[in-house]
Amino acid sequence: MKKNTSFFGFWVLATCFLLLTLLPSCAVNQSVETCVQGDPYGFWGGLLHGIIAPFGFVGMLIWDNVAMYAPNNNGAWYAFGYLLGSGGWGLLASRGSK
Repeated sequence: MKKNTSFFGFWVLATCFLLLTLLPSCAVNQSVETCVQGDPYGFWGGLLHGIIAPFGFVGMLIWDNVAMYAPNNNGAWYAFGYLLGSGGWGLLASRGSK
């Protein structure tokens, strides 16, 4: 007897989606009060953090006390600087291929 593979594939996909949706609920919440002391990072801090984002990502995978995105930031200006800084890597890579 032949199994209906599309029906089986749907249930496998639905089960994976359910597990990936429920898995973050097991994460431990950490207090950020210790991170938000001092002056918040602004546009220039975001720009710098965006430029070093690939290195920050590798460091975040290796060490627990490294973060890619500063929790102590001033909001939109930090995010804009981070966006510009991290977008520079893509622009440099496209120019090198020509």
